[in-house]
This record gives sequence, structure tokens and C-alpha cells, in this order.
Amino acid sequence: MRVAAALVLAPVAIALAYVGGLAWSLLVTLAAIGLFVEWLMITGLVRELRVLVPGVAALLLAGLCLIAGRPDAALVVVAVGMVALALLSGAQRIWAIAGLLYAAAAELASVLVRLDAAKGFAALMFVLLVVWVTDIGGYFAGRSIGGPKLWVRVSPKKTWAGAIGGFVASLLVAAAFAAFEIGTAGPLLALGAVLSVASQLGDLFESAVKRRFGVKDSSHIIPGHGGLLDRLDGFVAAVIVAAILGFVRGGADGVGRGLMLW
Repeated sequence: MRVAAALVLAPVAIALAYVGGLAWSLLVTLAAIGLFVEWLMITGLVRELRVLVPGVAALLLAGLCLIAGRPDAALVVVAVGMVALALLSGAQRIWAIAGLLYAAAAELASVLVRLDAAKGFAALMFVLLVVWVTDIGGYFAGRSIGGPKLWVRVSPKKTWAGAIGGFVASLLVAAAFAAFEIGTAGPLLALGAVLSVASQLGDLFESAVKRRFGVKDSSHIIPGHGGLLDRLDGFVAAVIVAAILGFVRGGADGVGRGLMLW
């Protein structure tokens, strides 16, 4: 079931990423809203309409701003949403604000990485492939090699062998991009390494949050995978790091170039 779901979802994600523009922004906005709702499910806040409604509204309006080409306005909308949650969510305000920040950062970063017409698709595919092979390589290396656990208290099944296997797999992706002259080998290998580590840390972060609240899966929306948070935790961390690096080097309109051209 896990493989079947991946074979359906991955081509859809790649196709919409290739199309970019409105199609990709809509997918990202819906995914961000899903991430926020699942975060509230984990933290026990999903039935609090005073938390759910302002957060979803902020992500939806931020998505519309991104579709209109106004990431600056999207940031303002998210900031207003965080203030609203701070005022309305009571004792759990820290977790409510954290959930909105997590989902909004993923939303903004995913759109900015794809935005560049010249290198946006290549940059986004690089991030996606690094995250995917880190997950796949970690799974097979962990299952076949085993050995010492990575962090038993947070994620009992993860091993150091799996972490290293996923890391090595990400370097193979970087090497393949360089071989096809989509970027320079040295910087791409370094970028792949950074994003692989970020992806694994994102996975551990989500596991720590679920363990904090005694939850196994964020939801059961994806057969064999659990919820959106379970499936996208590594991507969220990796794409946020990628967006920051690309923004520093290429500005808001050149995040893709900033990532791929060194």
C-alpha cells in the first residue's frame, strides 16, 4: 500500500511542480492547510475553532498572495495570523503559533524555490529527490544493516546505518545532477549533504512532537504513509533550508538560481 500510494502521488507532485505557477501554488497551499490541521490534531487543538479558523484563513490568504506574486504580502498575512492565534488560543498559544509558522514556512519556501522560471523546476526537483532518496536509502540501509539506534527516545526504529545510507544516497543525486550539467559538482554535493541532514532532522522533529503528545501518526489520509506531516516532515525542513540558501544568494525572484548556480 505504501509503494502504491507513492507511485500515484509522486508523479502528480512532479507534474504540478513542472507546470509551476497557479497549479503548484494551489497544491502547496492545500498541503500547508493540511499540515496545519494535522498539527492541531496532534496537539489536541483541532476542535478549537478560535485556533483552526484564523490559522486556515491565514494560510489560504497567504497562498492567494503567493499566486498573485506578492510574497511580501504573504508574510504580512502570516504575521497577522500569528498575532491572532497569540490572542485567541489561550494556554496552548505556543503550540498553535508553532503550527502556523511551520505550515506557512513550508508554503512560502515551496513556492519561492519553484518561482524562478529558469532554474526553479530543477531546484525543486533537486530538493524533492534528495528528500526522497534520503528516506528510501535510510529505510533500506536501516533494514538491511541495522546496528545502533540513532535516537531511541524520539524514533526507536531509526539507526545510524539508515541515517548514513540516506546521506550517501543524497550525494548520488547531487552527482547525477552534476553529470547532466545541471550544476557544479562540488556545490551540489555540499547542498545535497546539507539538505539530506535537514530532511532527517525534520523527520526527527516531527517524531519528537508526536511523542510529546503520545500520537503515532498525524492522520491516516495517505494509505500506508499516515498523514501529510508523516510524509512531508523531511521535505518541509529541507525546502525551508533550500529557500533560505537560495534567497541569500539570489533574492526572492532568484531562489532557484541561487541554489543551482554557484
